Amino acid sequence: MKSVLYRHKVQYYETDKMDCVHHSNYIRWFEEARTFLMDQGGFGYAAMERLGVMSPVLEVEATYRTMARFGDTVEIETRLEAYTGTRVEFSYTVRDQETGVVRCQGKTRHCFLGPQGRPVSLRKACPAYHQKIAAFLEE
Repeated sequence: MKSVLYRHKVQYYETDKMDCVHHSNYIRWFEEARTFLMDQGGFGYAAMERLGVMSPVLEVEATYRTMARFGDTVEIETRLEAYTGTRVEFSYTVRDQETGVVRCQGKTRHCFLGPQGRPVSLRKACPAYHQKIAAFLEE
């Protein structure tokens, strides 16, 4: 499956009293990287929301391997792992850009909701948008 690399420079405010990145920031970085992947694939959040569809997070997993620190640059390899038309799953591997050491690995799972907040199939509700995701998954 195709992956996309997103780079993030660790900011001072993202660190904690232990002088390492606070665990909650990795989840934020997942979102930054996922948004980047979706934009690169031509199926970004803005386009989806213009169609009246939202995609809330259903689950988040994160396994912390080593610590990132202020001033480090991390690369977040993001993959679109699965897509059913009603759900989508992404995986993330956060590595130190300089050394390649894995800092964190994770997954997020999402569904799609229509204008009334009910589950929706993109295959039926937004076929052109669905095709873009399916094409990206096949690359």
